[in-house]
Amino acid sequence: MVEVRAEMVAGVGEVVVREGDTVAEGDTLVILESMKMEIPVLVEEGEGGVVTQIRVAPGDVIKAGDLIAVIE
Repeated sequence: MVEVRAEMVAGVGEVVVREGDTVAEGDTLVILESMKMEIPVLVEEGEGGVVTQIRVAPGDVIKAGDLIAVIE
């Protein structure tokens, strides 16, 4: 199980995947917005699998350490 957590304070602009989707290294999970920039949250090396939880929605404001998604 991999917990994907936020690395900074940001707004959630778009959730790209849904629960049940299979993801692989390099796939985009969500797009965060901070300081007029879009920052994709990617599946990191060795963290592919099935998205079992999405814990954010467009418009949410998250801070560093907040849980974004769980991949199993």
